[in-house]
Amino acid sequence: SGPATAVEAIAAGKEAAVSIGRYLRGEDVKEGREKRTSRPLDLSDLPLGQPKRPRVEMPTICLGERRKSFKEVELGLSEEAAVTEAQRCLSCGICSECLQCVEACKAGAILHNMVPEERELEVGSVVLASGFDTYDPLPDGKYGYGRLPNVVTSIQFERILSASGPYQGHIQRPSDGASPSKIAFIQCVGSRDRNCGNEYCSSVCCMYAIKEAIVAKEHSKDVEATIFFMDLRAYGKDFDKYYQLAQDEYGIRFIRARPAEVKQANGDGDLAVEYESEDGKRRSEQFDLVVLSVGLEPPGDLKSLAERLSIRLNGYGFCDTQEFKVLESSRPGIFVCGAASGPKDIPETVTGASGAAAEVAALLESVRGSLTAEKTYPPEIDIRGEPPRIGVFVCHCGINIGGVVNVPEVVEYARGLPYVAYAEDNLYTCSQDTQERIRDKIREHRLNRVVIASCSPRTHEPLFQETMREAGLNPYLLEMANIRDQCSWVHMEQPREATQKAKDLVRMAIRKAFLLQPLEEMKLAVNKNALVIGAGVAGMTAALALSRQGFPVFLIERQSQPGGNFRNIYSSLDGQDPRVFLNSLIGKVKSDKKIKLYTNAEIEQIEGYVGNFKTTIAAKDRGGAEPESVELEHGVIIVATGATEYKPSEYLYGENPRVLTQLQLESLLGERREERETLLSHLSPTVVMIQCVGSRDQQRPYCSRVCCTQAVKNALKIKENNPDANIYILYRDIRTYGFREEYYRKAREQGVIFIRYEEMEKPRVEEADGQLRVLVKDQVLGETLRIDTDLVVLSSAMVPPAGNRDLAQMLKVPLNDDDFFLEAHVKLRPVDFATDGVFVCGLAHAPKAVEETVAQASAAASRAATILSKSFIKVEGKVASVRESRCTGCGMCEAVCPYNAVKVDPEKMVAAVNEALCKGCGVCSATCRSGAIDVRGFTDNEILAAVETV
Repeated sequence: SGPATAVEAIAAGKEAAVSIGRYLRGEDVKEGREKRTSRPLDLSDLPLGQPKRPRVEMPTICLGERRKSFKEVELGLSEEAAVTEAQRCLSCGICSECLQCVEACKAGAILHNMVPEERELEVGSVVLASGFDTYDPLPDGKYGYGRLPNVVTSIQFERILSASGPYQGHIQRPSDGASPSKIAFIQCVGSRDRNCGNEYCSSVCCMYAIKEAIVAKEHSKDVEATIFFMDLRAYGKDFDKYYQLAQDEYGIRFIRARPAEVKQANGDGDLAVEYESEDGKRRSEQFDLVVLSVGLEPPGDLKSLAERLSIRLNGYGFCDTQEFKVLESSRPGIFVCGAASGPKDIPETVTGASGAAAEVAALLESVRGSLTAEKTYPPEIDIRGEPPRIGVFVCHCGINIGGVVNVPEVVEYARGLPYVAYAEDNLYTCSQDTQERIRDKIREHRLNRVVIASCSPRTHEPLFQETMREAGLNPYLLEMANIRDQCSWVHMEQPREATQKAKDLVRMAIRKAFLLQPLEEMKLAVNKNALVIGAGVAGMTAALALSRQGFPVFLIERQSQPGGNFRNIYSSLDGQDPRVFLNSLIGKVKSDKKIKLYTNAEIEQIEGYVGNFKTTIAAKDRGGAEPESVELEHGVIIVATGATEYKPSEYLYGENPRVLTQLQLESLLGERREERETLLSHLSPTVVMIQCVGSRDQQRPYCSRVCCTQAVKNALKIKENNPDANIYILYRDIRTYGFREEYYRKAREQGVIFIRYEEMEKPRVEEADGQLRVLVKDQVLGETLRIDTDLVVLSSAMVPPAGNRDLAQMLKVPLNDDDFFLEAHVKLRPVDFATDGVFVCGLAHAPKAVEETVAQASAAASRAATILSKSFIKVEGKVASVRESRCTGCGMCEAVCPYNAVKVDPEKMVAAVNEALCKGCGVCSATCRSGAIDVRGFTDNEILAAVETV
């Protein structure tokens, strides 16, 4: 049947055996069998210049030693040599079904007999979360990738940095395994590039390059990292601070240039990066390693999937969505989240996923819970009277811990401590397979307490507590030692001392675990109402999302009309009318019987706890002169208080009527026609827009995210009305991320001129003889330009409202340094607060575009619904408790409690704790002079026992 491999010959033999068997039994030989087509052999010539790679020689005992003993002559291959030899075959061969991989895989994850299986599922909705592919620079040979071994992609470099990667977390060059001393990162590879068809910005590359550069510096402080970029798009919450940290504390260089070429510099594998600097000079710099920050692309199979789902894709191959319906596909019932609709960072991806879940929950509200089953746990093991048997699990956390702390040494030390029945180390203790292993070890060794030495309990304690439940142990018999944040991260350059400190932390945790006792969690009934604070786009979207899921909503707004900042928006980039969207939103809210809207309302007091809040507001009726006090009872709170536009004190704003903000220009372009014609009366008027006014400075170090897009949008609108208008945009970085890049390109094509300025050389606005004049230093020409202009438009910062601090105090939730509300975790819980039952969305969280606001509002509603959909919830077991025999009724605990959870009983004159309000912070216990208050899980005896071991 022609030439073939040995494996194909074996397969053909097996097929022949089946045919013979069927023939002898009188059966149809062809039935149910696919005809095999011969695979054309790749007989192309080997690439020229490939070095010969001889087989690895087996090491043997020298002749002199052989004569003295009967030991085996062949010593066997080392692990490295064995892998090298195996790769010779694996690189060009195919599977021979030896099944050794099946035997070697401890997880049992390899099945050679697995075949495709079709399943039919009946569903009420579909969520498309197809993710993304990364741009492959190999076909285009970008920057020598695939030809120069020391040019790698950012994804490959991420693996190099990983403890589970090819070099176990050590930074090495692929060519020779040497540690690079100079690393270059080249941005926008496969993004913002017409040549490869990806004209959009991939949104994430700038920040992951900064992260990788910082991690590389943390691996080796002597590494020099340089990032070549066009615009540094650090547009997310606190991203600019991270950018400044990279420059100021880590010494990472940022060069504004798009390299033209990467060449081999010498025979040692070094690379020369050729680029043109801003002053127009051609430069070349040598590096040991070059990392290409590759962009995000739609998955290769998304097109065929979209055809099967009958949904539209946009021009770039991502799922097509509308600006005001960002979670909806073109087909009703099919929703989209994550990078399926375009490049997104992790917080936006997680937010979109929760938002899509809210849309599905609203659609399927009538059948909620009909197919769900409550999770069950094994009966809790009674440990009373049993001596402690403590299990210790120490995490490498990749190289976060294992790269500094000698983890095996810590484990060996823990094994020798009293009451430790079992100890082991894990590469990632939080992984799913390790959770299963912990459960198995609890049962196998009859463990009744567990110590996890890993990262922060703030993020991972619930996971390990769930594992304890599944193993039959009370979840509060868990103790965590934070040997990452409190040890390896702060002693990165002192591995010996860090190892000793890790031992101390583990010993303290074991000593405390010895005294741990099972705790009970109190059940609380849940009020099904929700309170949404703020009736802008975010607040109304969240209220409607909850209403459509069947939950009543109180929506309160301090202004006389709902709509917030969006009332000042008159156009959108994709041509949709924002006024139509806003009016529709307001109409839906006012006509929804489950939503009670209060305008001209102020919050006076918020009491209660998750599932049972009580809020008092002062609200005016339409005709009422005096506000009326209204008490609202509800189970959750969503904060959607919005933000306001910064009113500048610079650039002659407020002194000259021709100096406007972007929102004022938006209004001018949208409805104030006569005033527009007066201000732009010339046949070819001149408009100068100045970016980052009140943003990205010492007072407000954050990026306001929407200003660049708004400037481009308004510039295009002016050009639409008058193509002869002269428009200049003075910027520091143009941050038109995602598909907004398309409009940045359109603006340039239509003649909008972009001039970059430095922070320390800001533009100046002057007035002379009634003429406005802008002076700005052009970074390319190196000269100061003078622009006589008819209008100066300031892209002002987005600032939080003044009432945020008072509201935060009422809700017992934090603000960040810029007075925006601070979420519980930027990636894991982007719309939750640390305070249970309270959520945040929209501009109250941080500056963002309207489509991101809509997605986040739906996400907040989704998270709130996880509480409202329950008949009861359990509260934390680690709460304060009072020993009444010691309490003197002094009231100090009541005075200091930040959650109003402690009150002194006036009759008994002793303190009492409302466990539903208590967060176990311990302030009351630390303040109590008589030692009458303890926090369960952190009693005086437990803490002192841990401290005394040091």
